[in-house]
Amino acid sequence: MTATADASLHSHPTARTHEVTNQPPPLVGHDVADDPVLIEGLRREGAGWYEDDLHRLGRLAGSEQVLRWAEEANRHEPELRTHDRYGNRIDEVDFHPSYHSLMDVAIGEGLGGAPWADDRPGAHVARAAGFMVWSSAEQGHGCPVSMTYAVVPALRSAPELSAVYEPLLTSRVYDPGLRAPGSKRGLLAGMGMTEKQGGTDVRANTTVATAQPDGSWRLRGHKWFTSAPMNDLFLVLAQAPGGLSCFLVPRVLPDGARNTFRIQRLKDKLGNRSNASSEPEFDDTVAWLVGREGQGVRTIIDMVTMTRLDCILGSASGTRAALAQAAHHVRHRAVFGTKLIDQPLMRNVIADLGLESEAATTLALRVAGAADRAQRGDAQERAFLRLATAAGKYWVCKRQPAAVAEALECLGGNGYDEASGMPRLYREAPLNGIWEGSGNVNALDVLRALAREPQSLEAFRAEVEEAAGADARLDEAWRTLRGELVLTADAELRARRLVERLALVLQASLLVRHAPPAVADAFCASRLAGDSGFAFGTLPPGADLSAILTRVPGGAR
Repeated sequence: MTATADASLHSHPTARTHEVTNQPPPLVGHDVADDPVLIEGLRREGAGWYEDDLHRLGRLAGSEQVLRWAEEANRHEPELRTHDRYGNRIDEVDFHPSYHSLMDVAIGEGLGGAPWADDRPGAHVARAAGFMVWSSAEQGHGCPVSMTYAVVPALRSAPELSAVYEPLLTSRVYDPGLRAPGSKRGLLAGMGMTEKQGGTDVRANTTVATAQPDGSWRLRGHKWFTSAPMNDLFLVLAQAPGGLSCFLVPRVLPDGARNTFRIQRLKDKLGNRSNASSEPEFDDTVAWLVGREGQGVRTIIDMVTMTRLDCILGSASGTRAALAQAAHHVRHRAVFGTKLIDQPLMRNVIADLGLESEAATTLALRVAGAADRAQRGDAQERAFLRLATAAGKYWVCKRQPAAVAEALECLGGNGYDEASGMPRLYREAPLNGIWEGSGNVNALDVLRALAREPQSLEAFRAEVEEAAGADARLDEAWRTLRGELVLTADAELRARRLVERLALVLQASLLVRHAPPAVADAFCASRLAGDSGFAFGTLPPGADLSAILTRVPGGAR
């Protein structure tokens, strides 16, 4: 064939089979923090001073480079090396360089323990907003970041240990690798609570702690889920003579010797693939007591409270990230000659997802604000935090899988393709509902708070009633719910329904006070008055979809 004939063939219209039309451009090069709901919440909860930095982080999170890091960190999963080439036990996990790049930004931006060393009001709110923005790019590496943040208040139960480790846990330097803690510029923390025979029932743990003459302890046992095993230190529950107790376990001892931390295997998980979750075995493992002997659950609960906050933040972030992808797609994609975003049914779907995302984000930042003010000594906010965290963790984490699935469907077959990023968001979606207590655990925790800490309900009541008289549907829902808060014999049987209503009433109160009227009205109509169906996209006639859509990230209008 001559060159002329070849050129003629390629210029013929029938040969142009791969011309791409009617596909949205990639959602890259944008500011993930460009979201009125997020920015308004940041200002309202006392961290408006962080706004410029949040936008800077948002632009980085939306960049092509960071999206590539996220994809690579999940495609090249962590690998366990139990021994070196000579047969020495090393128990190390290797990560792809992109994982380290994500971690470096997260710690450098203060998303780990840094807020505990920051005296500015709103420091924990700023960190919460940053965590939401950064984890929208990749959620797996958020696990070690979250545990490092959460460990600080629990570690303060042992002032002598806190004095040694807290300055490094609050550092903004990511310094990976197993070395003596004192030789590093920053530390990461984790926790080891569950065991295979007990799971949630940590009092069934069989790991045993034995006191030593020098004041340290030795642990022997096996943990079932311990994430981020390359972190520097862990809070671990073990049975001491005085009962279940909390211990600090470093991977490397102060003198540089490796502590016994035998990693039996890494979990092969549904999602969260960039993060390593392991089964470590302790055998004469050196540890130090944190808190009082026999008070292990009470000691570690401060860490659990903060990781539950991060579960809310992570689920709100995942919902928001999926919504942004769906909104971007429907804005650019045309079907039957009309852009999807201009078709009534799709507008209803995106608006409904927008309501879900706005309610989740608003609640997440309100809880973060309570955490910030509680640690500064506000007793009312501490009481509110107790109930709002458990209820919020239950509901926001329950809603994420359904919302992400609906957002994925907006992309049709493209959403089922790994290249879209939506399958990764979908696989991540159930995680926060399981981590730090499944739905039943959190529902029962709400009952426990109602029974033992009446001040938490009083603080919750005061918060909800800030919106009293503003919406009749909210007033009626709260009146009905108050009558159901009496802990009768069947309280456990109906706990999930009770907690669901607590979360919805709180979200409605926040939206009535802080969101535009169109958002609050549609939320109360669909979530409190029951004027909607089971699936998303069933907002009732009369809902101002256009006004709601102006609040949706990703460009849907």
